[in-house]
Amino acid sequence: MAAELNANPGLRFPTGLGTSDAETISLLGQDLAADLMGKVGFGELAFWLVAGRRPSPGEVRLFEAVLVALADHGFTPTAIAARLTYLSAPDSLQGALAAGLLGGGSRFLGVTEDCGRFLAGVLSTVPETDADYDLLALRAVQEAKAAKRFVPGLGHPVHKEQDPRTPVLIAIATEEGLYGPHLRLFEAIGRVHPQVLHRRLPLNGAGVCGAALADLGLPVDLLRGFALLARAAGLLGQIAEERRRPIADQIYRTVDRNAVYEP
Repeated sequence: MAAELNANPGLRFPTGLGTSDAETISLLGQDLAADLMGKVGFGELAFWLVAGRRPSPGEVRLFEAVLVALADHGFTPTAIAARLTYLSAPDSLQGALAAGLLGGGSRFLGVTEDCGRFLAGVLSTVPETDADYDLLALRAVQEAKAAKRFVPGLGHPVHKEQDPRTPVLIAIATEEGLYGPHLRLFEAIGRVHPQVLHRRLPLNGAGVCGAALADLGLPVDLLRGFALLARAAGLLGQIAEERRRPIADQIYRTVDRNAVYEP
């Protein structure tokens, strides 16, 4: 059957990513062993695989700063889910990682994509050369409030005054000449939102990561994937620490002992 499929000239499954034969492995048009291994960092490769182009050194620096910013944030629900799943099924490391990654949504991690989408949607309404970022930001926040929607990237459950990641990523983008319209609009939202919401909220790290990734030209529909890529490293670290210094059983037993049955 396989021979018949291979012999059928009408069957084609094109890819520009990777392929292999008995002697070589090719990836992105490069010889994996000769051209990439030991010469290309993982962050650069991840960018290249998605964007279809090799990033500049400045783009790599900003992109990897985003990955570092999103790798871990303590005992978040994603970390707890990974640890508890590992407690339940220590024979299934992939299950523990998957449990943590599945928790990446609109409140944790997914804000990266939500913010990038939000900013891109606002920017699509005007030519970039005509953008008055403060005015655009004001209208966007007003519309979100009228629709009773959150503005993604505003506020943080821990960092009430300033998320320490935000100014660092903006500074790196500026230094590398990558401070683009999404970051400009994001900062404008930070300036004008108190006029509408009547309180000041910090621009959070997940949001600034989404803005930075969008300014790098990466597809906004895939930005959550980069957050998950970063958090996979953090979750592996959480599981490694769980093996060295277990706490998941204590978490489970604390919840179980304090459960109240209310029929």
